[in-house]
Amino acid sequence: MSDNLKKIAPAAYELAKEKGMRVPGLIIANEALLNDPAIEKPLEQVRNVAYLPGIVGYSIAMPDIHWGYGFPIGGVAAMDAETGVISPGGVGYDINCGVRLALAPVRFAELTEKIKTALLARIFELVPSGVGKGHRGRTLQEQDYKKLLNQGAEWSVEQGFGFAEDLEHMESRGKIEGADWQAVSSDAILRGRDQLGSIGSGNHFVEIGEVQKIFLPEIAAAWDVHEGLTYILIHSGSRGFGHQVCQDTLDAFIAKGFAEGLPDRQLVAAPLQSPEGKQYFAAMSAAANYAFNNRQQILHRVRAAFQEVLHIYPEKIRLLYDVCHNIAKFEVHRGKNLCVHRKGATRAYGPGAEELAPIFRKTGQPVLVPGDMGRASYLLAGLGNPLTFCSCCHGAGRAQSRIQSMKAWKDKDIKKHMAAQGVQVMASSYRTIAEEMPDAYKDVDSVVEAVSEARLADKVARLRPHLVIKG
Repeated sequence: MSDNLKKIAPAAYELAKEKGMRVPGLIIANEALLNDPAIEKPLEQVRNVAYLPGIVGYSIAMPDIHWGYGFPIGGVAAMDAETGVISPGGVGYDINCGVRLALAPVRFAELTEKIKTALLARIFELVPSGVGKGHRGRTLQEQDYKKLLNQGAEWSVEQGFGFAEDLEHMESRGKIEGADWQAVSSDAILRGRDQLGSIGSGNHFVEIGEVQKIFLPEIAAAWDVHEGLTYILIHSGSRGFGHQVCQDTLDAFIAKGFAEGLPDRQLVAAPLQSPEGKQYFAAMSAAANYAFNNRQQILHRVRAAFQEVLHIYPEKIRLLYDVCHNIAKFEVHRGKNLCVHRKGATRAYGPGAEELAPIFRKTGQPVLVPGDMGRASYLLAGLGNPLTFCSCCHGAGRAQSRIQSMKAWKDKDIKKHMAAQGVQVMASSYRTIAEEMPDAYKDVDSVVEAVSEARLADKVARLRPHLVIKG
């Protein structure tokens, strides 16, 4: 563990403020995670983020922290809305990469092997996955973009993809205010025109499994979550559309000289109140709304597969919640208007938060923490901890690079290995599965214990994966 770390609360360590840092760092972790030598490089990025003008409180790292572009993945930074900056590296290339959890009214144990295989195959057919893969049908036209980027997921609901009640079960009702389709380049428009309703590549997935264990029966009952129930977890973002928005902005910011004086040019950031900062926020919000529509249409197609294979009507499959991971949002914390960057981190408002729908105002916001495809994922309830600006971890976090994982599993029968663990896997390529094997990730149980100990969120349920489609 670094000598510059001082424990200030359970599972919370302060990283000493050094020359150039405007605020100290804050690391949410247990000792096992801190003793991993791989944490040193991400801690360097935590220090670098603390150089950004207008940052308040701490430069924060969640227990799933690992190396990212500029900001660490698992990083949180809040900027003063008037004097602070906005950084594309603090949002990430996959703008509003996020997760949604839905529940089907059938016990997973009741599904036969034949039905499970058929369900997985049908979802794989209906939901495109892999690099660049999108739908071959209708492509988005200019009038579509004008509406969906401004309306968010409401647009997909109007098009028949899901139900109005779904919107109450999404962060910000599936819409980030301030989007402007005219702030987006023609290249981004072109890249995104056929990718709604598709997973993409890398660590994106559709996962089907069973609710394995309930920790908080009262909250689980309020959310109608029960042991043995079949769940659906969807992880995807804004695809090529958001990637292009990020790249366009990075190029423009660097050309403007906004990286000068920063320890890493990947942190390049524009003042929030500058024309450039406002344009990025408008484009980022547009990409976030694209991502909400993407996940909404993926769920629609998963619902269709359940109807075809199990004869369960789509309206019977309830969306519990949808959370953003890579986003910058204006929020009020400690009486100040702040722009909170969450990159590989998720909002975790607690009970009583006015921003939440009534059902969640009583319990705290659902927080979704996907692990790896061999062990578990978690459903948590946010506690609204002010220390982290009401933020929590977003997953297990990588323990190995994609290259390392690929080398470790080269020439091995990885599907057979996963089947022996009770998990069927489908993907567009062998490489994708090899890069995403369970040992490429930290132990999600340990990560979740850390956020629980730090009082960021409480464990509600442990989810056990069985059917997985990887991007």
